[in-house]
Amino acid sequence: MAQTTCMRALKGALNGTVKGVCVAGLALALAALITPARAQAQTTGSIFGFPPLSQPQAAQANGGHPLMTPQALADAQANFPACIANLWPLAQSKGVSRRTFERYTANLEPQMKIMEFMDSQPEFSKPIGAYVNMLVTETRVKKGREILERYKPIFDRMEKAYGVDRYAVTAIWGIESTYGDPDGIGRRNVLDSTATLACIGRRQDYFRDEFIATLQILEKDDVPYDHLKGSWAGAFGPTQFMPTSFQRFAVDFDGDGKRNVVDSIPDIIASTANNLKLDGWEFGKAWGYEVVLPQGFDYRNANRSIKRTLGEWNSMGLRRPSGVAFPRAGETAYLLLPAGANGPAFLMMKNFDAILKYNPADAYALAIGHLADRLRGGGTFAQSWPKEERGLSKAERQEIQSRLAQMGYDIGNVDGILGQKSRVAIQDYQVRSGALPDGYPDLQLLQQMRR
Repeated sequence: MAQTTCMRALKGALNGTVKGVCVAGLALALAALITPARAQAQTTGSIFGFPPLSQPQAAQANGGHPLMTPQALADAQANFPACIANLWPLAQSKGVSRRTFERYTANLEPQMKIMEFMDSQPEFSKPIGAYVNMLVTETRVKKGREILERYKPIFDRMEKAYGVDRYAVTAIWGIESTYGDPDGIGRRNVLDSTATLACIGRRQDYFRDEFIATLQILEKDDVPYDHLKGSWAGAFGPTQFMPTSFQRFAVDFDGDGKRNVVDSIPDIIASTANNLKLDGWEFGKAWGYEVVLPQGFDYRNANRSIKRTLGEWNSMGLRRPSGVAFPRAGETAYLLLPAGANGPAFLMMKNFDAILKYNPADAYALAIGHLADRLRGGGTFAQSWPKEERGLSKAERQEIQSRLAQMGYDIGNVDGILGQKSRVAIQDYQVRSGALPDGYPDLQLLQQMRR
């Protein structure tokens, strides 16, 4: 996506015109701040849709990685034809014919502009409340309800076949690409993108599989070559499948013999549902509940490793804002405070974790769950998000980790990813310093550490 496109998308946030390739990328930028280290996003690729960095910014973001230096990039560019040719044995082992391989690789050229996009997320900081409000807009709600009505027979069949909530599928469709807007899907050739990243840059091992998976799609003619357009990282279609995820989750739901998640509405809906199902979605159950915490609550209970039944949380004084009882008191959940003690609180269920497997960012998963509820007829969150000026940059997150490590805490690698170890360490530090132990890393916490 061009820088101007993404910037226009940001400016359009207030009226709901933000495009999926940009906004889902913004959500992943929060993953390092609000999601513990976990498996990488297996499906969505619009998470990579940031504007390109300047050359100095790119050099800093890539941390001097040996495969990202100017000389390494120039060498890899020169070696590109040989690199592609050397991938033939792997492609053959995956069922790609020689004819298909030669047809689609003969004229490949590296798209070096893509290198400017890599690792651009970490320094793009924004508080989670602003992200969720930017993603869940009245425009998306209105159009999503139109989608649900227009394709009701397909959603009926999908729910019966896969046992996945139609509102969750529609929410992913809306967040990922604004329901199929070309600017949301992306306009780059998927084979060009995956080939470039398979042979150039620091993530060649990962994208080698994506490149081969793209060739498999073309071998089976599931999606026409000229329709295989997407983000710079290779995600395609209205719900943004990466090629390897397409291989695992895509289904032929319209019965034409093709798994076309670009042009076939039935295939798009059912494939997205199949993904959620295989990731553990439980039909008829909530993704989570907004809750109000009682006075004097021990915030150390806000820990992903602490799971209790809803009945147990209720006995501790946690209530839904409406006062309505939890429908299934025996279900287990963990307490999440995505913006700390001053923001909304949530009890998160298995379906929230299923969304996180689609894209491992709390901001993204929370936006999907909230949009799904709004499409169903629910209202906005009862509690307000704190009015933060900005989130922490990667350097600031790393500084927090470094200071915690100097205090003797085991936080793992100083990588700017504030996972479970870092959150527990922050909570302990907050207890020792007399602050509420909500584990939330913000500027106030960093400034206190600096004193």
